[in-house]
Amino acid sequence: MSINATLLIQIIAFVLLIWFVNKVLWGPLSKLMEDRQKKIADGLSAAEKGKHELELAEQRAKEVLKEAKAQAQNVLSQAEKRGSEIVEDAKIKATEEADRIKAAAQAELEQEVSRAREDLRKEVSTLVVSGAEKILNKEVDAAAHNDMLETLVKSI
Repeated sequence: MSINATLLIQIIAFVLLIWFVNKVLWGPLSKLMEDRQKKIADGLSAAEKGKHELELAEQRAKEVLKEAKAQAQNVLSQAEKRGSEIVEDAKIKATEEADRIKAAAQAELEQEVSRAREDLRKEVSTLVVSGAEKILNKEVDAAAHNDMLETLVKSI
C-alpha cells in the first residue's frame, strides 16, 4: 500500500502544483505574453498606418506640386498674354499718335499753304495795282481796287 499511498500523494501534489502554477504563474505570465503580443500588434499596426499615411502624404505632395506647376504655368501664360496685349496697345497708341501728328502736320501745312496763297494774292494784287498805276499814271481808288482784286481772285 505504500506505493498506492505514495502514488496518491504524488497525484495530489501534482494536481496542487498544476493548480498553483495555473493560478500564480501561468495567469500573470499569460497576461504578460498577451500584453506583449498586443503591443507588438499595435506597433505593427501603427507602422502600417504610418506607412500608409506616408504614401498618402507623398501622393498629396505630388498633387500639390502638380497643381502649383499648373498654376505657375497659368500665371506665366497670363503674364505673357498681358505682355503681348501691352505691346499691342502700345503699338496701337503709337500708330494713333503718329496718325494724329501726321494729321496735325498736314493741317498746319494746309494752313501755311493757305496763308502763303493769301499773302501771294495780296502781293500780286499790290503789284498789279502798282503796275496799273504806272501804266495809267493815276491812282486807283479803293472801290475799284477791291473790284479788281475780286476779279483777279476769281480768275486765279
